[in-house]
Amino acid sequence: MADIQFHSLVKGAEIRDRKHLKEFLRRIFKTEGKRLISLQYVLCSDDYLLKINRIYLHHDFYTDIVTFDLGDPSKGVEGEVYISIDRIRENAQKFKVSLKSELHRVIFHGALHLCGYKDKLKRDQIEMRAEENRLLEEYLS
Repeated sequence: MADIQFHSLVKGAEIRDRKHLKEFLRRIFKTEGKRLISLQYVLCSDDYLLKINRIYLHHDFYTDIVTFDLGDPSKGVEGEVYISIDRIRENAQKFKVSLKSELHRVIFHGALHLCGYKDKLKRDQIEMRAEENRLLEEYLS
């Protein structure tokens, strides 16, 4: 069974119902035809994620998520997903959605990246958002 772990570097940022979420994430990869080996989610601050963004991606801006695909495609998916709780809180207010909904949207967004979804081009963003919405609806219902 694929190893999925959640780590929080920020006080008060905890994932509830981890067992259900892990099962759901495993199903996403299975549905996408991807063999999931391991997946690490790290909930962190804006400043922590900004450092990662600068060092590894050479981007000098805040973001809600950075996803690293660390696996060998011939063996399966191994990834690390860093999520800024500060961005999640701000985006939840901005888009008038619950913190839970926005957090899970970004969790699924990272998984979708590891399944091969892109979001650089407008058409890719539309496809990614549609899949996020579908997964959110399925997970939260």
